Amino acid sequence: MGSTPTELPCEDVADNRSGVGGGISDVYGEDLATLDQLVTPWVSSVASGYSLMRDPRYNKGLAFTDKERDAHYLTGLLPPVVISQDVQERKLMHNLRQYTVPLQRYMALMDLQERNERLFYKLLIDNVEELLPVVYTPTVGEACQKYGSIFRKPQGLYISLKEKGKILEVLKNWPQRGIQVIVVTDGERILGLGDLGCQGMGIPVGKLSLYTALGGIRPSACLPITIDVGTNNEKLLNDEFYIGLKQRRATGQEYAEFLHEFMCAVKQNYGEKVLVQFEDFANHNAFDLLSKYSTTHLVFNDDIQGTASVVLAGLIAAQKVLCKNLADHTFLFLGAGEAGTGIAELIALKISKETGAPIDETRKKIWLVDSKGLIVSSRKESLQHFKQPWAHEHEPVKDLIGAVNAIKPTVLIGTSGVGQTFTKEVVEAMATNNEKPLILALSNPTSQAECTAEQAYTWTKGRAIFGSGSPFDPVEYEGKTYLPGQANNCYIFPGLGLGLIMSGAIRVRDDMLLAASEALAAQVSEENFANGLIYPPFSNIREISANIAASVAAKTYDLGLASNLPRAKDLVKFAESCMYSPVYRNYR
Repeated sequence: MGSTPTELPCEDVADNRSGVGGGISDVYGEDLATLDQLVTPWVSSVASGYSLMRDPRYNKGLAFTDKERDAHYLTGLLPPVVISQDVQERKLMHNLRQYTVPLQRYMALMDLQERNERLFYKLLIDNVEELLPVVYTPTVGEACQKYGSIFRKPQGLYISLKEKGKILEVLKNWPQRGIQVIVVTDGERILGLGDLGCQGMGIPVGKLSLYTALGGIRPSACLPITIDVGTNNEKLLNDEFYIGLKQRRATGQEYAEFLHEFMCAVKQNYGEKVLVQFEDFANHNAFDLLSKYSTTHLVFNDDIQGTASVVLAGLIAAQKVLCKNLADHTFLFLGAGEAGTGIAELIALKISKETGAPIDETRKKIWLVDSKGLIVSSRKESLQHFKQPWAHEHEPVKDLIGAVNAIKPTVLIGTSGVGQTFTKEVVEAMATNNEKPLILALSNPTSQAECTAEQAYTWTKGRAIFGSGSPFDPVEYEGKTYLPGQANNCYIFPGLGLGLIMSGAIRVRDDMLLAASEALAAQVSEENFANGLIYPPFSNIREISANIAASVAAKTYDLGLASNLPRAKDLVKFAESCMYSPVYRNYR
């Protein structure tokens, strides 16, 4: 009793916890086997024939060998040729590149995911920079807008008000039991597109695809959920193809009770350590849900916390270019919703930890502009609670250009969800006040970005350090090529999720988000800085995610919030060993 547990080497820890493949029990030894060992394609019995080809977890298409075709009654059900997974991948990428409409690419990829899971993830992992804008922003926004029209096969779990009182039963209808990550939305604030109701399901589906591709969480451990409490979108209510409840949104006590039943059912069905990621809830609900359940559940809001963490990482990295500390900056935000206030709070926390100053003091370095102008103390009584900490002493200022001229910020951050709000006058004012203005136009999708990369570089005469939420192409300006950085949450949430799962975390704390930010900033190389980048290239995303996971797990252990003991000696190697591999397996 009381003795310190002996540390096991990474491999032994992995075996001891049965946590390979994204932190869930590997019942059939699939991921513990080496690639040349044989595994059994279990469903409820051994899959064979048509059922094997129609199971996306095990289907390999024309990559089934002659031996596998004989053993599993596939002979004659496939053309005689046998091709490798690499050839399949090249063929599919060739086909995808023939589509000129991004939504067609999205639909083709979703079809692939539904028929051949491993090929879908191999395609995504190997071509992440090309396909990320298809499976996520900006294309996923259009997919959500048209979800009713393109709906073919249900993905994820739909829980509507009709299921009130029996949500636990609905959760039990999902075929997989070992769920480790749930991404849930109520569809009220999808990207910068507003209330899309039940059609917001494209967001949880897309996010969880990235949890697997970028963070290595096994697909069977992921569950996308849409909570359908109605919609206030008149166009959808009058659309004959709308797939959700045709009624006004539930609010107040009815909404709170329904969400509480959901959260209790999740914990009862999947346990203490299931990660619930709130996604694209409206501001008032997003803050309330995170505040209410952060002390009782393992919860995370990507719009508030994930965005904050990835932006902070870019700011930390940018200090090497600007030769300044965070505390030396003055920050101005356009947008004071969940993203803006979440980023602001994490910046204030980081400065507080660096300088030792109280967080109330460090907040004074940060100013926010909302639809009514600069948030100042004279407006405090009329402000929503999450805006009140940012109401500083200052004369009222009605618009962004007035705020830029009055505050003279060194960093301008857009989270407004309104496109083209960083006007030429605003950006030129930033360039007048700063040698290297740091401008982050973060709103998604691309059409909602506060300014384009080309505008930022042109209006500052190539001096801006620029980042955006959605991708922009490289910009040529006066003979020099500028590579816009992308402050994409995809850098953070997959690695964060993996770190929480592999450590057996029971709660999420701000210190874990800081650890993720610092780990991401550390991945930016001198070569990246030379090209004007403050984020590393996505081509290394799995390596980046492993390092973020290790840092998050280390902080979780330090805070005493980890339940997977003993702690692995090398957390980076352990993270890599937990990652799902999409390479085909050989069947007995």
